[in-house]
Amino acid sequence: MKIVFMGTPDFAVPCVEALYNAGHEISAVFTREDKPVGRKQILTAPPVKVFATEKNIPVYQPKTLRDGEAQKIISFYNPDVIVVVAYGRILPDEILKLPKYGCINVHASLLPRHRGASPIQWCIVCGDSQTGISTMKMDSGLDTGDILLTEKVKIGDEETAGELFDRLSEIGAELIVKTIENIENITPVKQDEQGATYAPIITKNMGLLDFASKTAEQLHNAVRGFNPWPVAYFMLDSKRIKVYKTHIAGETNAAAGTVVSSDGELVIACANSTALSLDIIKPEGSREMTAAEYLRGKPINKGVVICG
Repeated sequence: MKIVFMGTPDFAVPCVEALYNAGHEISAVFTREDKPVGRKQILTAPPVKVFATEKNIPVYQPKTLRDGEAQKIISFYNPDVIVVVAYGRILPDEILKLPKYGCINVHASLLPRHRGASPIQWCIVCGDSQTGISTMKMDSGLDTGDILLTEKVKIGDEETAGELFDRLSEIGAELIVKTIENIENITPVKQDEQGATYAPIITKNMGLLDFASKTAEQLHNAVRGFNPWPVAYFMLDSKRIKVYKTHIAGETNAAAGTVVSSDGELVIACANSTALSLDIIKPEGSREMTAAEYLRGKPINKGVVICG
């Protein structure tokens, strides 16, 4: 099948690679512009572009899809289908209508739950026990198109967003190949709008741990969901301390936000009489370390109130 592929980050690479290895013709790839990366701001190509270049697939990086140029390019290739995986741009109706089999999106959730930009992080932050991959016939809405196929997966109790990202990217690759190869025999299913939720764009400030209003379970889920980015954190002495790993430490009668144990461990009281142990942290300007290591160098007295 002739395919135009639209995608940008690491998550999309297994999908385009699987389609390529399955023998489909990837006529062209559309991806976002190269961006400065790192402290030295080195101009870096998106991962999907790197793959396409290695395979000698034509690459296009338009700044907009609404000036008619992208539509002309896609029309030239006359694809049977456009596959979209974390591309990062909304497709106008003119492009959605071009291919014979339309535009198919690989979305990292069980739609209609967690439509939007950050479904992998958000399902963990929300404490979901399962998630998955949906392939969807795209329409003009935000992840509102008819469902083609789904694959469910259980979320591990300690699984981080980064770990789930890797698992779902491989599952997505398998499911898009299955979808494309059975496209004529799949009956699309409309989404149930009553079950729709949205996963907003993640920002750095979302990582702030609010011990006063969130339970230990909610904060533990936030730590997992915001790992590896933007990373959960709290403020101590006007310094940001990132938190990479925690565990729920039972119940406490202490006021939320109070240090209830600092003898070889750092346990903070949270909302609803719960307590959270901060296991792996990274003080500002330092390396990752256990809470015990941190406390040996900078003791914190029991009873101290931690700012969120």
